[in-house]
Amino acid sequence: MSSQRSEPTGLYGADADEPARRRAFAGGAVPVAVYGLGKMGLPLAAVYAEASGAVTGVDIDPDVAEAVDAGECPVEGEPGLPEAVERLTADGSLSATTDAVGAAAAASVHVVIVPTLVADDEPDLSALEAAVRSVGEGLDAGDTVIIESTVPPRTCRDRVAPWLEAESGLELGEFGLAFCPERTMSGRALEDIRGAHPKVVGGADDESARVAELIYGEITDAEIYTVSDPATAECVKVFEGLYRDVNIALANELATLAGEFGVDVPEAIEVANTQPFCDIHDPGPGVGGHCIPYYPYFVISEAESATPLLETARHVNEYMPEYTVDRATEALADEGRDLSEATAAVFGLAYRPGVDETRASPGVDVAELLADRAETVYAVDPVTTDSPPAGVERVSLDDIDARELDLAVVATAHDEFESIPWDAFDDVVVLDGRRQLDGQAVPHPVARLGDGSGKN
Repeated sequence: MSSQRSEPTGLYGADADEPARRRAFAGGAVPVAVYGLGKMGLPLAAVYAEASGAVTGVDIDPDVAEAVDAGECPVEGEPGLPEAVERLTADGSLSATTDAVGAAAAASVHVVIVPTLVADDEPDLSALEAAVRSVGEGLDAGDTVIIESTVPPRTCRDRVAPWLEAESGLELGEFGLAFCPERTMSGRALEDIRGAHPKVVGGADDESARVAELIYGEITDAEIYTVSDPATAECVKVFEGLYRDVNIALANELATLAGEFGVDVPEAIEVANTQPFCDIHDPGPGVGGHCIPYYPYFVISEAESATPLLETARHVNEYMPEYTVDRATEALADEGRDLSEATAAVFGLAYRPGVDETRASPGVDVAELLADRAETVYAVDPVTTDSPPAGVERVSLDDIDARELDLAVVATAHDEFESIPWDAFDDVVVLDGRRQLDGQAVPHPVARLGDGSGKN
């Protein structure tokens, strides 16, 4: 990198005081590359571009890169993002390419936020490795590499640093490395990145931590928590998901015991939570999305020690779609009907309300199970664009009241379902898996998960 500019172009080990480094970053003298322009990556690239004015986004999909470079937003459902991308590309703050190595050679700060998936209960870090090795090919002394993708603990130390060193010929210490996990939810990415939650920073050395603190001091308005090292920061992100998976599993297992107890479990949970040391989550038909169902395997598959609690929680939550269908079957039987001869509708394929995302969604699993057991199955979801499972017909919310239903299962609490015209159905049994409906307003039998009426 050239040393002739008035401001430093690299931040790691730069011979400049902190105010000068901060001016350099905020003034666009420090080129940034963001690798991965998906649902989390593009919002992050946009916020980096707002803060620095010098961002190149990288994506392996030519259509994505071309769209972003033209000022178009290929990510849907993120308020403010289309406008931000259009504005930032127009003023030159943001561009995009598929040339990862070229972008790496031109950048001094490298931010990796590619998907880290799970296949056959094992972490698939192939996308991370490909991105990191591309960064390594263009890495210069004085550069800083920041990993935002969620990864198993010790990934930066055991994998990322060796990949960078092998491709660059440099040693850690000649370049910086930090883990700074994204803490973002779909549908509110810009808000979250800009400061809804504290930012976690873990540097491979003191200088890496200092550079990451400086950068995120410009990116976010939230407090920055600097932890001991990247592995600690990696654990922070994974532990957040593990807590929720285990907590939801507790709620779900309690819900399956409701019939034996003869009580409404969610009512008991609500009152139990008035004690400040109790915070049990809500039961439901399962756990979906691209985070919580997968993070346990980042520990289960990597740890040499046994992880019985995490494995049990996964088993409980993965069982809930089947339990939901079993409860629906019981509710139908209570009205003298058989599921095998029934027409059923699943309301909600998205894994959470208002989000066009069906990955690991309980609603999809419920629809698949019903397709194997019911005569006819419809799916109703005003938000998602994905096709329903095989054997399931998609019907719009406006048209579902023209179908003769025996069973309706609410799997996602979309706001639009508040206005379902229940009185248009002649004789339907409702299984409310999300406690969304006012039973008094539904003129049909309504069963709920954990309501105490099911058999165990």
